[in-house]
Amino acid sequence: MTSNLNLSTDAKRCDPALLSPLALAFVGDTVFDLLVREMLVTEANRPVGKLHALSAQRVCAGAQADGIRVLLESGALTDEEVAVFKRGRNAHTSRTPKNATEASYHLATACEALFGYLYLKGDTGRVRELFSLICECFDKRTE
Repeated sequence: MTSNLNLSTDAKRCDPALLSPLALAFVGDTVFDLLVREMLVTEANRPVGKLHALSAQRVCAGAQADGIRVLLESGALTDEEVAVFKRGRNAHTSRTPKNATEASYHLATACEALFGYLYLKGDTGRVRELFSLICECFDKRTE
């Protein structure tokens, strides 16, 4: 993937460190979803139904939890990123999806919070770097 994730965000408008972890996850969910969709579309020209099914496999709480575990176990995260991860993981959510464990859902929220934080900080290069590491996890899940 060579394109840049440069949507019209103005980092001067807000300090992501001051946002709640769930607000960060709200943005990060969309950033992560966009990266997955871009990856799938650039891999091959597929029917929309197939794209949706593949996207759902990679954006679900279980896949995101596996992805964040890869980042943690590899030592890829900086101290700042680990702190954001912990804020996201410890956020009090009001529900757990029916297809996810509570632990997976908290890890997925942490993953989304990290992606939202980095995106709002304007560090889209780092977003892509971490997403590339997570893609290795996707490949292992589908083997």
